[in-house]
This record gives sequence, C-alpha cells and structure tokens, in this order.
Amino acid sequence: MMMVIVLLDYTNYVWMLPTPSGVSMESVDMIHVLKWRPLQEPCSTRVLYSVQFQGEFELKFLNGSWVDAPECQQTPHTYCDLTFDLGSDSDYNIRVRGQCGSQLSPWTTLSRPFNRRDTVLRAPEMVVSAVGDALQVSFDKLPLTAIVRVTVWERGDEQEADVYMMPAEENMLHIAALQEGAEYCVRAQTILDTHLHSSSSDTHCVSITGPDATWKSPTTATATVIIMAGLLFAVFWFIAHCRPEACQKYFQKEPLPRPLQPDWDIQIPMYPKEAELYEQIGVVPRVDPHELRSSNLEDS
Repeated sequence: MMMVIVLLDYTNYVWMLPTPSGVSMESVDMIHVLKWRPLQEPCSTRVLYSVQFQGEFELKFLNGSWVDAPECQQTPHTYCDLTFDLGSDSDYNIRVRGQCGSQLSPWTTLSRPFNRRDTVLRAPEMVVSAVGDALQVSFDKLPLTAIVRVTVWERGDEQEADVYMMPAEENMLHIAALQEGAEYCVRAQTILDTHLHSSSSDTHCVSITGPDATWKSPTTATATVIIMAGLLFAVFWFIAHCRPEACQKYFQKEPLPRPLQPDWDIQIPMYPKEAELYEQIGVVPRVDPHELRSSNLEDS
C-alpha cells in the first residue's frame, strides 16, 4: 500500500503540467502539419514541446517504439511540420507533450492514426500563355509525388480534347505546333493515385497569334513595302540632284576640335644635292691584229 502511495505521489510530482489539448493534423496538398493548443499553466520559463511518431515499421519490427520528430524537439511553436517524416502510405500514431523547465506533461496522442493519403488536394494553380504557335502552362505549389493531368482543346471542340500527364516536379508544360489564329482552352487536375484527385481548375483560354502574325497581315506588309520604296526613292533623288556646293555643305568633313589640333610647326630642312665627284677616262678603240697586218702589207 505504501508503495502505491509513493508511486502516485511521484507520478503527480512528475506530471504537474496538463496534457496539450486540441491536437489535430492538417494535411493539404501533401503538406502534413500537426497542431495543438498552447498550455495555459503558469511557467517561469518558456513552455517547450516535443513530438514523436510511430509507423507500421516501428510497430512490427521495433517493438512499438516511438521516433522523435527531428525538427520538433523542445520547440516553442505549437505546430510541427511532419511532411518529410511521414514518408510512406501507412498509418501513423503521433503524439506531443509539453515541458516547463524540468516538469513534463503527459503525452497527448492524435485521436486516430494519420495516413498521408488522407490529404486534401486543391485544384492546381496555373498560368496559361501563348508563345508564338505554342502554349505554355506553368504551375505553382504542386504536391510532392503528384501527377498533373492537363486537358487542352480548341474552343468549341471540347469533345476532341488532348490530355497530357505531367510529373509535378517539371512545373511547366509546353505544347507546340498549334493552329495560328485559333483559341485554345486549358484545364488541369492534380492526381496522387487512382482514388485521390483534386477538383479541376478554372478553364483558361488564350489565342494563338503565331511568331510573326502582325507582319504577315496583307495590309501591314503592303504599307511596309510602300514606305521602304518611298525612302529609297527620296535618297536616290537627293543624291542625283544634289549640287556640288550643297553636297559639300551637307557632307563636308568636320574639322578636328581645337584641343585635338596640333599646335606645333614641323619643318623638314632641305639640303642641296652634293655634286658627284668623277674622273674623265679616255677610251682607246680596239684594233684587230689581222686587219693591222693586212694594212702593213699594203703599205709596203
């Protein structure tokens, strides 16, 4: 009997804080956040909270042990993001307790196990724009591991719509080679598995203008040709009828600014060319010996 009283007294001493209340799980688009109400008991220090979870693996293979949520140990906040801790499609038990100095509250366990397949999927947020002859569909804040089903059709012909399946991590869908001048409508839906779908987004419709739609119109092309021909005619007429003095006036070379003009006079001295020295040489004509002998014979 005394032992029971001592244990009761020890238990009352340890568990002086009340248990956290209002524990609930809020899961939207695969973001899982555990929330609870703050303790109202007076505390000389700041009240801190710790969170643990227990999944199928802990129950079957680890003798029902609990795992500390790494980001939610002795935290002053009254919420805990468990998105990356609850990594499988199994049921999880989750609990939280408070701490004031050395005093601990009892654990408060979530009323029923949580499975991430119970998340609430919202209609995807998207932006649709026309780029040349293509559509670009951009998404923001898509759930992890989700697939987006994008339905595209030409306005008035929804029965012939095309369906595209895009992984959430890509964030953008590019649909090329569409008909210029046509209007296309887009609607999207988020899918996690065969049984978990979001509602469809609002329908967005845009017109495909093409890369050069403005310049391809006959009126614009004709006006452009006329203007260019007029400009070329004016230039050639001015060149042909420009008088020399007028041309010099309009096309004269601009003088250098005064700071850039040289302020020195460069003179190169010129020296008279020196007379070449030479010596007169007499030239004696060459005499053939045979002619000289014949001449001597005739003289004798």
